[in-house]
Amino acid sequence: VQLVEAGGGLVQAGDSLRLSCSASEDTFSQLAMAWFRQGPGLERLLVAAISRSGTPTYYADSVKGRFTISRDNAENTVSLQMWTLRPDDTAVYYCAGQRLGRSAYEIWGQGTQVTVSS
Repeated sequence: VQLVEAGGGLVQAGDSLRLSCSASEDTFSQLAMAWFRQGPGLERLLVAAISRSGTPTYYADSVKGRFTISRDNAENTVSLQMWTLRPDDTAVYYCAGQRLGRSAYEIWGQGTQVTVSS
């Protein structure tokens, strides 16, 4: 399975942005999915996750209430809707997939840059 992110860009603080991730195979529905981000000089951190069926979901405290993760198994896509963006949301955002029975996210996209100016 290959994952391709899209939707990053340069926005101002307070703006919204929607990231999308498309999977190359129909086995997408068998993957738990997540969005990670890596800011400049920082480690890669989990932002949001979603189960194979769409529920439950998980959010990092820093984005809870501002970001929403969703998926469309018919379209093999997972999205991250981001509202009220802040400069500290600036990072490369990665889409990741976790196979059934595996503890780690082993399938990664190439990342998309999100830059939030103050």
